Amino acid sequence: MKNFKLVLVSAFLLSAFAVVSSCKKKKDTIAKVYVKDSDGNAVSSCTVIVYAKPSTNAAGKDTISLNSGVTNSAGEAIFNYNDLYQLGQAGVAVLDIKAYRDTLYGEGIIQILEETTSESTVIVK
Repeated sequence: MKNFKLVLVSAFLLSAFAVVSSCKKKKDTIAKVYVKDSDGNAVSSCTVIVYAKPSTNAAGKDTISLNSGVTNSAGEAIFNYNDLYQLGQAGVAVLDIKAYRDTLYGEGIIQILEETTSESTVIVK
């Protein structure tokens, strides 16, 4: 009888652990791109494109655009990659960045990590 109670309690605890661990809520996976001029000033209203270069020429495409946006008054563009990241995945992506406004242009790179806010700064000249 004592062994039966031990088995029953163990089974209950194992089941409870499985239920609790399977209900893990995914945290946000965010990329922030800061755009600055050569003097270090924030550049607002700057178009930012975040894209991937495929390792092979996929269907004739040189790049795959994942997101684009415009910087705010602080020179910041924010991108949400919750749909791209799946729980259990190690890493999300390493993406290229293009930023431009009028005659200003700059490029950069960003490594997007799972369930965190990744940041990169692009200098436009």
